[in-house]
Amino acid sequence: MRGSDGMQEALFTMSRLEDFVPSDHPLRSIQVLVNEALARLNGLFNEIYADTGRASIAPEKLMRALLLQVFYSVRSERQLVEQLRYNLLFRWFVGLAIDDAVWDHSVFSKNRDRLLEHAVVEAFFTEIMRLADAKGLLSKEHFSVDGTLIQAWASHKSFRPKDGSDDQTPSGPGRNAQADWKGKPRSNDTHESSTDPDARLFRKSFNTASILCYQGHVLMENRSGLVVGAVVTHADGRGERAAALAMLDTVPGKQPKSLGADKAYDTQDFVAACRDRNVTAHVASNHTRRGGSAIDARTTRHIGYALSQTIRKRIEEHFGWGKTVGRIRQTVYRGLRRVDQHFKLTMTASNILRIARMPCAAPHGAAI
Repeated sequence: MRGSDGMQEALFTMSRLEDFVPSDHPLRSIQVLVNEALARLNGLFNEIYADTGRASIAPEKLMRALLLQVFYSVRSERQLVEQLRYNLLFRWFVGLAIDDAVWDHSVFSKNRDRLLEHAVVEAFFTEIMRLADAKGLLSKEHFSVDGTLIQAWASHKSFRPKDGSDDQTPSGPGRNAQADWKGKPRSNDTHESSTDPDARLFRKSFNTASILCYQGHVLMENRSGLVVGAVVTHADGRGERAAALAMLDTVPGKQPKSLGADKAYDTQDFVAACRDRNVTAHVASNHTRRGGSAIDARTTRHIGYALSQTIRKRIEEHFGWGKTVGRIRQTVYRGLRRVDQHFKLTMTASNILRIARMPCAAPHGAAI
């Protein structure tokens, strides 16, 4: 017998959002971890918001919505708000009831500055790491470091002379003709982007093209492969090593440590700075560098050196996930502080996914 194509809605419906989310959905264990970390930020949220006045949107809901934007590669706040209107899974994770009104997309723009001013993302990152440490997931002695380029939200045409002159000659007719810079030197000393002044013209190697970009840096512990430090800096030839030392200074404890890294960190000054911090630099030997490698057989002969060189490549998992899912291949934000906030949130989301997959870290399929 053929079924009817008509739809007759019931006059009353008794349903909960909990009923629409499968018991084994990955977001369940993630929500347990996220809610535990957000609960510990209650004191910070009380300081940010006034005691009187009109009630605003709960910052916990905004943080969960921002995490969803990273998890599901939602490209804009407008699209995220649209998803919250009809996606029951998103509503359940954020904490909105079926009949709750969804806020306007401009709320994210206004609250992003508030989160940035009070370093909420950094505090959230710290709480996630504190929970991981309480579960025995973090190493206190063995680390790895690496950096990646984040393409800025600016084009080469916006890279103009700082003195206000115009060095761009159109190569053809039309309103958007390709600019011709042949024979005209362009550098960060004489030029800057009118779209994003914090972006820098930089190339990763001699075989690649120069782009306007930032540098994202990650410090990873080697036991579980979790990011324990993340920062964005201006793109330059010394940024990776300077950021690595700055992140090492935030690691608590004075016990001996090891640090795995690639050939870009094989310099005399970086290895010496690590030794001053009681850190053994397990950097990849770069014998093609002028003066030779900064390390010798006293370091490379140990089994720990080979292990560091193997494990350090796991940082690429965070970079790969962040660029394909978290949208950090080319940031949509402008300014060093906003790009830094976006990068930290993406690395936090990557940590949460990794922790949630560990049976010892979060109960699988736990209901809230």
